[in-house]
Amino acid sequence: MEATGDPVDWRLAERVATRIGGHEPFLDSYHYRRLSPELTELTAQAEEMVAAETGLKSTSGVARAQVTTRAGWVAANVASFQRLLLPVTDKMAQRLSHSWLAPMTQRVGGAEVGAVLGWMSTRVLGQYDMLIIEDDRPEDQDMVYYVGPNVMALEHEHGFDPLQFRLWLALHETTHRAQFTGVEWLRPHFLGLVQEALDSAEPDLEHFKQVAREAIEARRRGDDLFADGGLPALLATPEQRAVLDRIGGMMSLLEGHGDVTMDRAGAGRIPDASRFARVLRHRRDSARGVAKLIQRMIGIEAKLNQYAAGEAFIEAVEARGGPELLNRVWESPERLPTMAEIRNPQQWIERVNGVSVLPQQD
Repeated sequence: MEATGDPVDWRLAERVATRIGGHEPFLDSYHYRRLSPELTELTAQAEEMVAAETGLKSTSGVARAQVTTRAGWVAANVASFQRLLLPVTDKMAQRLSHSWLAPMTQRVGGAEVGAVLGWMSTRVLGQYDMLIIEDDRPEDQDMVYYVGPNVMALEHEHGFDPLQFRLWLALHETTHRAQFTGVEWLRPHFLGLVQEALDSAEPDLEHFKQVAREAIEARRRGDDLFADGGLPALLATPEQRAVLDRIGGMMSLLEGHGDVTMDRAGAGRIPDASRFARVLRHRRDSARGVAKLIQRMIGIEAKLNQYAAGEAFIEAVEARGGPELLNRVWESPERLPTMAEIRNPQQWIERVNGVSVLPQQD
């Protein structure tokens, strides 16, 4: 039987994800109807606060907020993934075009993607989405999303002050927007790295077999198979791992910068910020069983570690040269830290300054 089209059944993925997302709390509440205008206003406030704190100003106009449901978040991410993964899925489609396994592969792929997105849709609170690159759909691009049911459920569960918590979320997401739309080379550089990793992806059964053998040996040694980025990093070729290392260093910086900016910009305006951070950190760390396995396999656990690593990098750099030294990361792609430099900020400092910087004496 000949198969045509995408090796992933994206429509199935969306249906599975929506079903796993399940009941969406507070959709029928009048409080929910007030969420969109409120977050629109808070996002505008947050953008001004981020610009004042960082000096990064968007060249793409004001931020646009969109409150969405879990199902809406799933649909937006399916569209992004479908476009982003096109180089890989095209190659797989060619390989499977004459295989009787193609229909089953489509369904399995769709179900797996749907399961992951469905689980994530119950957890995510906000997201800055800049991956959709469709010239004929500008209204869907450069959007700050808030998953309304999840935001309100968390506020209700922990008794958060809604205005404080929503402004706190908006600060983090608008910091990411300021990074990608305020540093003119950052967005194309990031998408170029992602494209480079995807273009080098070559579905190869022998490579998968070799990875499986190495994984078995690592398991016997007691090594953590998913420590460096989950299954994607485990399956990557050496060339892809080099690109993933560059992406990892960049994302650690951006996530750490997002958290640091959120705290500094919100100081005095968000008295409960430390409690919000503590609750969300516990929420991230408290996953158990299947949820914990999913986090580790798809790289979410590694991503969460990026927050702390990025913050530590920023603290170390500013201790040496203040914000002026840190701001050199925005000068060019060559100034971005690698993952090794994130872990050892002194290496980045020496590379950027061109000299060895000795520790300051008390």
